[in-house]
Amino acid sequence: MTHTTGNAFTIGFVGFGEAARAFRQSLAAADPALAFIAYDIKLHNAGDAEMRAAMHDHQVVVAETIEGLSPANWIFSAVTADQSLVAVEPLLPFLRQGQLLIDINSVSPARKQLTNKRVAATGAKYADMAVMTPVHPKGHASPVLLAGEPVGAMSGELDRLGFDFEVSGDSPGAATAIKMVRSLFVKGLEAITVETLLAAEASGCRDQILATLTAGYPGLGWPGIVDYHLERTLTHGLRRAAEMDECAATLNDLGLRGELATAIAVVQRDQGEVGLAGTRFDNLNETLPRNLSDRLDASSGKGRHDKQDKPPG
Repeated sequence: MTHTTGNAFTIGFVGFGEAARAFRQSLAAADPALAFIAYDIKLHNAGDAEMRAAMHDHQVVVAETIEGLSPANWIFSAVTADQSLVAVEPLLPFLRQGQLLIDINSVSPARKQLTNKRVAATGAKYADMAVMTPVHPKGHASPVLLAGEPVGAMSGELDRLGFDFEVSGDSPGAATAIKMVRSLFVKGLEAITVETLLAAEASGCRDQILATLTAGYPGLGWPGIVDYHLERTLTHGLRRAAEMDECAATLNDLGLRGELATAIAVVQRDQGEVGLAGTRFDNLNETLPRNLSDRLDASSGKGRHDKQDKPPG
């Protein structure tokens, strides 16, 4: 794209995946005068053509290098959890006083505190934002938690743009701590549901397990919840696994057992690696046998013990 951001209030993105694209769409609808610019590591690498097409379709100026984000007033960091600090470090020499980096990545409080320290050293400001629901269909208007020193000053603009936000505290990490603890349950429930049903399928007792769990836990939405958990893990398992690695780091930092989150990460990653493209997730007679077969094939190829993830260092 050849146009520039001019004097418009400019929002930048480090990473232009699902979350960034959803934010861009809803923010543009909230204020058509906003300008957008994005950088993604896929540029000039594998995935370059798809990424440029996505930026063009979303009417986003392509930052050919991360330095190209310099004109942005606000920069959202929206990358995979394991890359949250790695992605920001090359940006640090180009940050300036008055800029705001908003970190929406699902990472541990310690990671956000370290990122804040690095950003603050440049004179720019840092905000910890935790997105508490899927970004579709509301985009930036999805419920979020915010923490950090600049939150008070940015609240008026957040209100104007239609953010649905609550302030969790003055210190970075306060928002993501809530997200990490909640995610332990949410992603853990997905993992235990999937593994239970796959074990039931392998044991030949699927119908009995569904019947007893439906009767015993009606509030959880059985049996329909199984379709949802299968779809979530098969479609988003790799991203959820990275988030659970960060959850493990959070629990370890608290003196608790990060191994639980690590085990959840293993299940999520296994599911993500065998994702079933084009599957109807409301048809357990099709989905469960295929999922089980692919998981067993992957397991036999790698060996269960070889496939276990190590806890984050």
